[in-house]
Amino acid sequence: MRPRALVYRAIGLGDLLTGVPALRALRRALPDHELVLAAPGAQGPIVELVDAVDRLLPTEELAPVAWDGPPPDVAVDLHGNGPASRSLLERLAPGRLVAFETPDGPRWDPDEHERARWCRLVTTTFGVAADPDDVGLATPTVASPAPEAVVVHPGAASGSRRWPAERYAAVARDLVDAGHRVVVTGSPGERPLADDVRRRAGLPADALLAGRTDLAELTALAAAAALVVCGDTGMAHLASAYGTGSVLLFGPTPPRRWGPPPGPHAVLWHGTEVGDPHAGEPDPALLRITVEEVLTAAHAALRRRDRPARASSAPSASAPRPRR
Repeated sequence: MRPRALVYRAIGLGDLLTGVPALRALRRALPDHELVLAAPGAQGPIVELVDAVDRLLPTEELAPVAWDGPPPDVAVDLHGNGPASRSLLERLAPGRLVAFETPDGPRWDPDEHERARWCRLVTTTFGVAADPDDVGLATPTVASPAPEAVVVHPGAASGSRRWPAERYAAVARDLVDAGHRVVVTGSPGERPLADDVRRRAGLPADALLAGRTDLAELTALAAAAALVVCGDTGMAHLASAYGTGSVLLFGPTPPRRWGPPPGPHAVLWHGTEVGDPHAGEPDPALLRITVEEVLTAAHAALRRRDRPARASSAPSASAPRPRR
């Protein structure tokens, strides 16, 4: 029977995407194992695009893992640094447990970049190279609902990471006036916020995609977008996965911890210290970002993108981006 390795990372979309480099390194470290990822079932369309994972085991955050059969040969905690997640894996009696803050595991660095942290865990444990910038995903299997559009994504999991709706609307309105198609995205629960942005910007009804796209379509949208404008959230990491230009607005969490890899990304942050990423109100550092700054970055990104498209030797704008 093929040996099995269980990897636990049952958090949000951005967390899954920042874990991709470590997953890829684990694949190299355990080439003969079936690599099973325990993560929320809703993330299935993304997991299918990660070439390192053999199977998704649907699991909710910090809920018991529904593992079947003999204990896993290896269990890897890519979730956190404490007993809450580690104990879930210990209950499965794995042949080997890989985690931070264990007697033979590495120490946790709270100021480390999220991608680098998990790569270090894999490298320290297995001795394989891991590139924190290796975030690419396979080409989406569905078509984009709005290819070449500018995607404005105003939502975030907490209020501290949500730039005000009226400012997103001002950005959207200016980009439309400059001749760009703009769509507003979000989850079903973020639909009222997205519609508020759409209305304030004077966009047509069909510009509202929040609640109308599933995760596979949202991924395709990010892959084929002209530009993504959003906060520190999952959509930012989708843009990174496809090398799509982005303007990213950081507030309570500094970019040194969650920022994108090198690429066509403009990162805006006016903080001096780490804030509360779970607070209900917009972080003061986020509010220091002005509409003018975002527009300057957005127009510059769109100009850079258009220059090679006008050259005779440039590939078609509709051609898929190369995988990283």
